[in-house]
Amino acid sequence: MLDLTNPAHIVGAVLIFLGLAVLLISAIGLYRLPDLYLRASAVGTSAGLGVALIVIGALLIDFSGPNLVKAIIAVLAQLLTSAVGSMAIARSGYLHDSPPAAITSPDELRETRRDDVEV
Repeated sequence: MLDLTNPAHIVGAVLIFLGLAVLLISAIGLYRLPDLYLRASAVGTSAGLGVALIVIGALLIDFSGPNLVKAIIAVLAQLLTSAVGSMAIARSGYLHDSPPAAITSPDELRETRRDDVEV
């Protein structure tokens, strides 16, 4: 139960709302950004941060030893997998010739990539 006289509960609720705001901004970016690479970067970064803020906020509201262990594992797993997942999506798009937005310049990978070598 949320107790607004407890400072930890107030900070926890604020962190949860900040996490939700980060995820909402990420969703808007997913819709508005022009290409796969910018979308993968925005979603990977913000998903890690947004979920971490929500988990830490929930921990502050219902703090206990077992919840602390679960929160640490969840935050570390989220930060690691969101970064790796977004890079894997971007690499897959690049290897399958997904076109970058016109504002993306220069394409340093294209300049160093040889056509006869599979990347």
